[in-house]
Amino acid sequence: MLGKDVPHSHDSSDGAEQRRPLDLLLSEAVRHAADVDLSPVDAALPLDPARLRQHVETSLAGRAGRVRVAGTLDRRLVAIERPDGRWTLADLSGKSHSTRSWPAWAAGRIHVDDPDSWLSTARLDEQAVYRLSRPVVLLAALYHPEHFPLPRFPLGISDVARAARATLLGTVALADMQLGLTLPDLVQLVTDQAPDILGISATFGQHDLMIELMDAANALPSPPRVIAGGSLTARNEGLLLNRYPDLLIARGAGELTVQDLMAHWHGDLALHEVHGIGYNGAARGESTLTIGRRRTAKPVSRAQDDFLPELDLLPDTFEHQGVAQLEASRGCTNFCSFCPRGHKGQWAGGTPEDFRWMLGAMGEVFDRYPEISRTLYLVDEEFIGRGPDAVPRALEMAEVLHGARYRWETSCRIDQVSDPQRDVIWHVERAAMWRGLVDRGLRRCLFGVESGVDSILTRFNKETGGEQNALAVRTLSALGVPTRFTYITFDHLMSFEELRATYAYQGRTDLLLRPLPGVPVEEIAHGVRDPQWVQANATGRAFHTGISYMLVSMECLIGAAYTKQVQRAGLAGQVRPSMGRQDAQFADWRIGVCSQWAQLWVDRSFALDYTLKSLEKILDGEPRRHVRTARVVLKDAAYTVLGGLTDAAEQAPAIPVPGQHEVLEQRIRALLDTQIGVLRERMAQTVVDMAGVLPERHADRLRHEHGRWAEAREWQLINAADPCGT
Repeated sequence: MLGKDVPHSHDSSDGAEQRRPLDLLLSEAVRHAADVDLSPVDAALPLDPARLRQHVETSLAGRAGRVRVAGTLDRRLVAIERPDGRWTLADLSGKSHSTRSWPAWAAGRIHVDDPDSWLSTARLDEQAVYRLSRPVVLLAALYHPEHFPLPRFPLGISDVARAARATLLGTVALADMQLGLTLPDLVQLVTDQAPDILGISATFGQHDLMIELMDAANALPSPPRVIAGGSLTARNEGLLLNRYPDLLIARGAGELTVQDLMAHWHGDLALHEVHGIGYNGAARGESTLTIGRRRTAKPVSRAQDDFLPELDLLPDTFEHQGVAQLEASRGCTNFCSFCPRGHKGQWAGGTPEDFRWMLGAMGEVFDRYPEISRTLYLVDEEFIGRGPDAVPRALEMAEVLHGARYRWETSCRIDQVSDPQRDVIWHVERAAMWRGLVDRGLRRCLFGVESGVDSILTRFNKETGGEQNALAVRTLSALGVPTRFTYITFDHLMSFEELRATYAYQGRTDLLLRPLPGVPVEEIAHGVRDPQWVQANATGRAFHTGISYMLVSMECLIGAAYTKQVQRAGLAGQVRPSMGRQDAQFADWRIGVCSQWAQLWVDRSFALDYTLKSLEKILDGEPRRHVRTARVVLKDAAYTVLGGLTDAAEQAPAIPVPGQHEVLEQRIRALLDTQIGVLRERMAQTVVDMAGVLPERHADRLRHEHGRWAEAREWQLINAADPCGT
């Protein structure tokens, strides 16, 4: 594939060329191909290969032949057919072609005359040109804007796009319904683009959108090969394969799967060789009578050390007041019983050096949107990880982020703060680490506490205890670590005593301590265990003010260990594959009624709270503080509701008698009607206060969502719950 038959005048060191601006490199490539000048390049052009290709074609104005753009953002490859029949091959990273990991298919099809330069003539056979053009891949992310009003950068399809482009096969386009694209728009896009492969990312609450899109795609004269992935499809595989015999289900993160699927499209791999898919036994186009013979392709076993995204949609995300997301690790170090995310795999962390160029590329986009908080959301399930290098890796990653001028947020397990199996030295080291992370830009960290009741934590397989959680919360607050916590208030197997204990734990005022920046970490590590020290430094704020979403109920997700416990208890009901879950009764009928009405309360305010939460992510300073205050208003109201629910349920008999269910329902509805009225008054004034300090377009968005919320008069479920509270 690579040769050095023809010397090239542009031979140069990688380091020098890598620092040159992309527009200069691209200009030189266009002149090399056809001796014409490149039209001015806008800052966003490198992010979108389709726009980049169109720009080059427009600049050439017919004075050269075909143009192809391939490769990932950090190694964009531009190929321009010259008038003499050869090709100009330019690596816009400025690195020499010899440093690229060329895919196997290019052997014998692409011959670079000067592999030691970033710019060279090359010989491409027609099969190479075809493979640089096909398959046409469209990756679509679904979305219900009425439930989640503000967008987040779509990591799922952006990560998959990077993996697909790394193959140098075909073209990859992305479509995200968060960014103003309606479902009819998306259907029209599929019709117009006629992709060879359509990838659909769907999560909980999006089954209706997914079905409508799949139906439309399958109705086309030449339907694309459809592959569906995401949290929802991993749960309802059987339902989907019964309805769509030719469908492929991505059971893992998707990167390796899409690479293999593109190779399969070219005939390089058989379908059973594609990693990480579920599918029906019938071959495409054959009889569907063999639906029952489902197969699962071999599990993902190749190393996944690159889970960085393409950035096509980051500018549009910011245009829609969205937030930037990235992963620094994947997977988790534990297996909570309620979480079915086994498809994410064991924990694996990227090295800090892997992220330097990506942080720079994202920073260039941030610089064009100064009104957006320069905050990066690392959506890791477990940021710290395990192993002897966990602490130095975390601190180095934070240093890289801080050095790139980011504030950042992430998530991890609570046992990264307090662990009863560890000694004092470990706890002092961890306290120093957390303080160091804050010094390096950590803006907030989410911890999945999930309960403060030992028996519930055992049922959830959290491998933590209530006192351990209390020590961790105290430590974090005393260290000045901004936190948020997830907490599952109701679960199907809980007793009434556990519900009372849950209410009491959420109301504890001895957990959130005042920040003590001048106190040595050794004193804090010891002090959190001393009741007098705790009392002297307590804020008096109840723990529930730090819980991210109040009144959360357990969902019995298909495949989860907790669901199997419910089944063994004889409480399981109808399976609902479209939502990836199973209905279930509560062991205590009174708690079931409380859970139902708690969910109605949550859903009544979900869109408003989500808006506040999203605004908090993109704001800084005083505006952000006001938004946080508004969220506490919602949390206080929810805790009042929880107390009222518990009191009302306690008045009902433990063993139901005829008519008692209706009596309890009426009592609780009256309670919620009263409390929503109180909250409506408080929130009206809160929104007025906030609107005066928020930037105008954010204030307009808040007024709109608040108006929708204030005008609602019905209690309705929206099925928007996130089972892991993220």
